[in-house]
Amino acid sequence: MAYIKQPRQPKRPRSVKHSKPSKQSSRQRPRSDAALRRTLRREVPSTVGILADERDFTAMRQYRTFTFDDHPSYLRQIEALLKTLATGQLHTTVALFDPDDFAEYCAEAGLDPDAAASRSHYTAEIAGRGASLRYTGQPLDGLLPQLINKAVRQATWEYATMLLADLGECADCGQDIGRAAFDRASRILMRLLEVAGRGRHHLVCSVPAPDEQLLAVLHAEEATDAPARLDASEAAEFVTVLATGIALETAGGVVLRTTTDEAPDHLHGWRLHQGRLLPLTAGEVFSAYCTDAGTGEPLSPEPGVEYCAGFDITTDDPENHH
Repeated sequence: MAYIKQPRQPKRPRSVKHSKPSKQSSRQRPRSDAALRRTLRREVPSTVGILADERDFTAMRQYRTFTFDDHPSYLRQIEALLKTLATGQLHTTVALFDPDDFAEYCAEAGLDPDAAASRSHYTAEIAGRGASLRYTGQPLDGLLPQLINKAVRQATWEYATMLLADLGECADCGQDIGRAAFDRASRILMRLLEVAGRGRHHLVCSVPAPDEQLLAVLHAEEATDAPARLDASEAAEFVTVLATGIALETAGGVVLRTTTDEAPDHLHGWRLHQGRLLPLTAGEVFSAYCTDAGTGEPLSPEPGVEYCAGFDITTDDPENHH
């Protein structure tokens, strides 16, 4: 049985000599106001809104107070600003600045869009509700693709969530259709990872929606006798997109790639049909991966990869009837 050893009590000293504290130790020199402000500034977060592409940059040039002339120069100045903030040990967040969303924001808030203060207000807003990343000194050309990818993922999740919420209740059973589809998709994901077993898993779910193609990607890793480790945000996005396909009974599919140290990668695939995820044959998986989506021309198989049939992922759910 484990126990915690109690710390030994310190011995009382036989005698204590008292001495007067020196003037230097008893009185600290007051810090200047400037030094105090610098200390306080390090506790105030900063947010930088970035116009990531040429189109957005051109849209902002209509405003007189936006004084940049070309996008490459603008990005160089943005990167210099970020490095200066990092040098000052300031917590800095970067977010995408969307000119269309900015114009709508100003119209709703009654702000003048041709004012630096309005751009500052909008940037503070998107830091809380939009896609953002912490700046840690990474190069801007590596940071921007990550930021754009996060914004696309968030927009996909929001759109899919809206579609599910608008479906309402089933006329036959009164069940919330979106919630039922989300719960079913969650069980399917857990079943996929359970049967896939040990390894590093890369899952992709693609579903056509009324206005756009929805795509979600999930990374997971499962070790022996341990639950799969996965990112909560990615899992929520994946399940929401899959639930949309289930609820709308659209076409679509799921691909699972599993990597282990001692064997080739295994590729499995499933297709959505009437709200159900049905396994593809090995030949169908091979055809999907080894055919150019744009031209229809065959592609060479990827070395070190085995194209496998999708396995059965039947759950205890009743047949989808919504």
